[in-house]
Amino acid sequence: MKEWWIQVGLLGIPLLAVYLHIPPPQLSPELHSWKTSGSFFTYKGLSIFYQDSWGAVGSSEIVVLLHGFPTSSYDWCKIWEGLTQRFHRVIALDFLGFGFSDKPRPHHYSIFEQASIVEGLLRHLGLQNQRVNLLSHDYGDTVAQELLYRYKHNRTGRVLINSLCLSNGGIFPETHHPTLLQKLLKDGGPMSPILTRLMNFFFFARGILQYINQRKKHRDRWVGALTSVAVPLHFIYGPSDPVNPHPEFMNLYRKTLPQSTVSILDDHISHYPQLEDPMGFLNAYLNFINSF
Repeated sequence: MKEWWIQVGLLGIPLLAVYLHIPPPQLSPELHSWKTSGSFFTYKGLSIFYQDSWGAVGSSEIVVLLHGFPTSSYDWCKIWEGLTQRFHRVIALDFLGFGFSDKPRPHHYSIFEQASIVEGLLRHLGLQNQRVNLLSHDYGDTVAQELLYRYKHNRTGRVLINSLCLSNGGIFPETHHPTLLQKLLKDGGPMSPILTRLMNFFFFARGILQYINQRKKHRDRWVGALTSVAVPLHFIYGPSDPVNPHPEFMNLYRKTLPQSTVSILDDHISHYPQLEDPMGFLNAYLNFINSF
């Protein structure tokens, strides 16, 4: 086993040397447009990127979008216009360590901090006393669960939640199957420094991927927030998801959360349903929103 790690390490060293001399790629026109149309706010000295679009005239509803791992608010680009036709305001942020937001190191990244950043953003926008609809995916599901816990327990500064829609997130640690890269990086080990540098994910080694371990440690808190939820709850599911496999995940979800409604997309839709089937995802979400 040790010889195998040494061989891989020897291969990684020249790759790392090459990588260190490669300049960062330029943004695509689409990403450049996304960045320039967004804004930044400061949370405890850290710069957080967000999008805030004003949409439907006559509507007062607000939707806040919480992206997944290891991506950014751009995950929602394919359903953004559709959401603006239904909601008064559509808001999304890049979590700390993701997208265009700051990526401090060393730093102890946590779901609790990301939830506080969402609260901070809504205060920044003057929406701390407004009810909002949360739409989340993957990593964002866990942030939404923490926000729901704070809402239920009437925590100071809490987000006032009108509804919650989750999608393809590992809300149950026992049915969550992280990728090989996630496993290698979250637990460290001989290859972790090389992998993190080669992937330009240096921040993972400082805690981004600890959310997987945090899900296990705080399962009772976060799953418990869902089991006694007092707001409309929905789940949009791409059943071909290797991270949250069907039918294991959905069977446990329906058993644990019988009060929740569910939309299962076409069989070939996988872990990023809002990108793989934007129209199906959008229709499922709007059907949920229009049901209460």
